[in-house]
Amino acid sequence: MNNHGRVLVVDDEAVIREGVRRSLEKAGCRVETSASGHLALEALQASSFDVVITDLKMPGMSGLELLGAIKVLQPEVPVCIMTGYASVETAVDAMKNGAFDYLSKPFTPDQVVAMADKALGERTVLVDDAQADVEFQLKQGFESFVGQSPQMRKVFQRIIQVASADSTVLITGESGTGKELVARAIQANSPRRDQPFVAVDCTSLAESLLESELFGHVKGSFTGAVQTKVGLFKVADGGTLFLDEVSNLSLTTQAKLLRVLQEREVTPIGGTQPQPFNVRMIAACNRNLKEMVQEGTFRSDLFFRLNIIPIDMPPLRDRLDDLAPLVGHFVKKFGQTTGKKIRGLAPGAMAMLKQYTFPGNVRELENIIERAVVLAQGELIQPEDQELPNQAVEDFSAGDGYVPRTTEELKETKAKIRERAVQPVERAFVLSALERNDWNITRAAEEVGMLRPNFQALLKKQGICVRDRAAGWA
Repeated sequence: MNNHGRVLVVDDEAVIREGVRRSLEKAGCRVETSASGHLALEALQASSFDVVITDLKMPGMSGLELLGAIKVLQPEVPVCIMTGYASVETAVDAMKNGAFDYLSKPFTPDQVVAMADKALGERTVLVDDAQADVEFQLKQGFESFVGQSPQMRKVFQRIIQVASADSTVLITGESGTGKELVARAIQANSPRRDQPFVAVDCTSLAESLLESELFGHVKGSFTGAVQTKVGLFKVADGGTLFLDEVSNLSLTTQAKLLRVLQEREVTPIGGTQPQPFNVRMIAACNRNLKEMVQEGTFRSDLFFRLNIIPIDMPPLRDRLDDLAPLVGHFVKKFGQTTGKKIRGLAPGAMAMLKQYTFPGNVRELENIIERAVVLAQGELIQPEDQELPNQAVEDFSAGDGYVPRTTEELKETKAKIRERAVQPVERAFVLSALERNDWNITRAAEEVGMLRPNFQALLKKQGICVRDRAAGWA
């Protein structure tokens, strides 16, 4: 074999799975096996492979569905199909959808090794060609996204990858991270961009009303059903249906949703005639669905049906590189809506934001800046304009907060944070001035605009002795 690479073998039959593994390992490949398409997806999300060899007919997720997901997750990876004689026509369809090659059962060890060898050679060419296209360009639907942190660039890349496919997407992340923005960006970059985008908040409706919204109902099917209602699956026909906070669905509704997704047709409540639909499904949740499956509060089969392509939204505290551009974006946005000319944030205000953990993520930051713009008395937002929770002030006083550089900045900062935060800011102010001036009291006092006696009084108040500088105050 010319190229010894990593191969993922997927087949629900252990005999075939292990037979292929042994044949490839003898030829020098490193092989990992999966007994189902869902387990294969987990393996693909955890690491990279050079070739995937999968059976076509498998329960739960077919090889064709797995192929579609791989073309999003690792599009450069060649996918080879194993199929029984009766399914050769379907295997040819798989080739049309991007499969590299197929092998009819029964096959010999030499045949599977030859196919893998050929695919590994193709993988090398694809990887070499891909080096010229490592950068992606933001397209339509990204206007609401702000930030270029590595975490967000990874999200942008996944959106571009998944948009052109029809695979189901599961967006996870804490509340306020922008999961619906991701769903809308996927729709805007997909072939369905001109079709309906229908968003449903699964927490906002009672179970009975939610089923009526999703599936529709016929007139007289229950008390209050005074007219026939078209369900959102049909409203979104041809477009995208976004189910937000899907973790809040009851087990009963989960079972009905699973059947609808499997059959690709929906029967209105009280109706008898199934109605076919064609929608792209995107779901989102702020809870760990894997843990819910283990707890028995979320169906494993529905989880596997939804978790074809995962996108995880990072919390704001993990991408603070994006904080400044986000603040600037929201200041400009609310400055325009209120008609106020706000240039930005005072240094002390920005320093306090940097110390805050933002449990409500970008949505909370947006609310904070909106209030601050409304409350601001001048062109700069001051710390007291932001009305941060008390914990933000405590975090600021305990952390490496903003260090003023002039007496005026010190007065401004002292007046605008709680009393408990004054002492560490004052101390940092003095130490920073001394460090900048090689611990020369006279030069430090002149730089910050203070008289030498007043600066010395501040040193005494903070218990700082220049002679002890060797002990390391900072």
